[in-house]
Amino acid sequence: MAPTPPQFPAPGSFKAKLTLAMIGVHTRLYRLSGGRIGGKLAGGQILLVDHVGRKSGTERTTPLLFVPDGDNRILIASRGGSDATPAWWINLKANPATTIQVGSERIEVQARQATAEEKPRLWGLATAVYPDYDLYQSRTEREIPVVVLEPR
Repeated sequence: MAPTPPQFPAPGSFKAKLTLAMIGVHTRLYRLSGGRIGGKLAGGQILLVDHVGRKSGTERTTPLLFVPDGDNRILIASRGGSDATPAWWINLKANPATTIQVGSERIEVQARQATAEEKPRLWGLATAVYPDYDLYQSRTEREIPVVVLEPR
């Protein structure tokens, strides 16, 4: 039997507002410190990805674990194994030209989903850094996308 997926807070709930506030603090500390604060997690590196709400047009920034692959950065759109796709990935699919911050460096990138041929190798790179991605995939019937951020 697969583990129970994490319970994400209902939109508008206190927990959702608290989560968004914590993400906001993390993002501000990362930006102010050039990634020295909030730049590492579980042996991996964190980047900030900017994205525009596909419906709202609101500019957002999300801190995410990434894996380098040459000049590209690899993200896993897991949402902890939830059946729901992360909003940042839905937004990037709608508006793939964006900016990331890695440490103190800001980089213009183009987001795309890894091809079927690329995915096994990139998934292996990601799980070598953060093995829980395999657990997350076991929690959902959704195929978790691997996102490639290519410099523009």
